Amino acid sequence: MSFLLALAAVAASPAAPKPAAALSPGEIVAASPASDWQAISPDDLLVMDLAPDAKGKPRRVVIQLMPEPFSQGWVGNLRKLAAAHWWDGLTVYRVQDNWVSQWGDADGEDKAKAKPLPSGLEQVPQSRYVVRPEGPERSATHEQLDTWLASMEGTHGAWHALTHKGTAIKDADPYADETFFYRGWPLAASRDGPSAWPVHCYASIGVARDAPPDTGTAAELYAAIGHAPRQLDRNLAVVGRVIEGIQHLSSLPRGPAPMGVYGDPAERTPILSLHPAREVPDLPRYELLSTESESFRSYAQASANHREPFYVQPAGGIDICNLKVPVRQRK
Repeated sequence: MSFLLALAAVAASPAAPKPAAALSPGEIVAASPASDWQAISPDDLLVMDLAPDAKGKPRRVVIQLMPEPFSQGWVGNLRKLAAAHWWDGLTVYRVQDNWVSQWGDADGEDKAKAKPLPSGLEQVPQSRYVVRPEGPERSATHEQLDTWLASMEGTHGAWHALTHKGTAIKDADPYADETFFYRGWPLAASRDGPSAWPVHCYASIGVARDAPPDTGTAAELYAAIGHAPRQLDRNLAVVGRVIEGIQHLSSLPRGPAPMGVYGDPAERTPILSLHPAREVPDLPRYELLSTESESFRSYAQASANHREPFYVQPAGGIDICNLKVPVRQRK
């Protein structure tokens, strides 16, 4: 009888609470404190308004510019071109599937038709595709490379803790010795030199050019609209990224001519304006999740190792371009 009473007591006892479901990356971002977000200065934004779509809806693309010390010669040119309203009235004239949407002067190679460029644009050398520390070039150890990267204020603390100290995320990149975040931007580095550079991710903005030694002026720009074209790293300058409105460039009809060029000028998408953000009074303010914050560390961990009920197997790693830095309009 005492045995039956014991069984009844066990059955009546409260069940152990189920473990809390793992948060998704999006839930971690949504729950992050305001202190983990950094304002994006309007001085570092450009706004491109394309002609309305077939239903008359506006198409606005907001571009954030690459911070110093990366790509600054080209970024300086880009600022001058935007201040001169040089792109107004030009077009998106090339859209190649799983590659890029490109805009500028479709007649730029015809000297008789080309739109004159503003004065004072810099001719940037190929050596500026990368940034190197001061002093003679040398081959660095992994520890020396890491020390140099850590010396840049705002560099990869949360990411470093996950990929090096705790090895919670595999960091094996086929294009570089190391990937890292710098002030919210994905970058890569090599022990050779050593050197560091911006990487081509989805929605990155790059400078189109002719064959080397030409490096482009930044008058002809492209946005990556497919799988991250990392083979372009250190071969073309990355000057920014689209933080809002990339769908207006990635959803355009693909050009039928080779390399996605529109043979018929009527197929091109007109650019109404491309201006500095300070000239756009109705533009919201934006902020990004600090890549040095604990929230970003948790977000990166969850992105590399999804443990929500939908997932069967955590991946254990994530590509630098697949870890998209959250950007939102400020509350």
